[in-house]
Amino acid sequence: MNAILRTVAAGAAAGAAGTTVLNAITYLDMAVRARPASSTSKESARRLARAVGMHIPGDEEQQQNRAAGIGPLLGLAAGVGTGVLAAGARALGWRPGRAVGIAATTGVVLLAANAPMTVLKVTDPRTWSAADWASDILPHLGYAIAADAVLRALEP
Repeated sequence: MNAILRTVAAGAAAGAAGTTVLNAITYLDMAVRARPASSTSKESARRLARAVGMHIPGDEEQQQNRAAGIGPLLGLAAGVGTGVLAAGARALGWRPGRAVGIAATTGVVLLAANAPMTVLKVTDPRTWSAADWASDILPHLGYAIAADAVLRALEP
């Protein structure tokens, strides 16, 4: 049981570090390019609530505010969950080189972030421009680099 807790803790730490880097890259991009904040996380929260038969309580403004908080929490959960998944894979013996580990983690975190939004029809990656893809891939690559570094640092 101790090994499981260590794996989950290492994965959560890696996921939290990766998510922090992802957010920093995203906010830096917004600051440099004067790009507005995305509404996809808020819209995802609204559509997910609807899809599972839940109602976000309050009047329209309160619902918007709650969705604006729930959306980023879903992103944090995806980030931490991806870190735990990566740590679990390592605990089961998967020991890729740095480049393969980063590439795999980038792919998984892109799926964790974008698949739910695609299923909920919040976005359609098939319609994204090259700039849209760059704005999405670069922060997720930063996530993977940070998560990989933490997992490697915490390995026995």
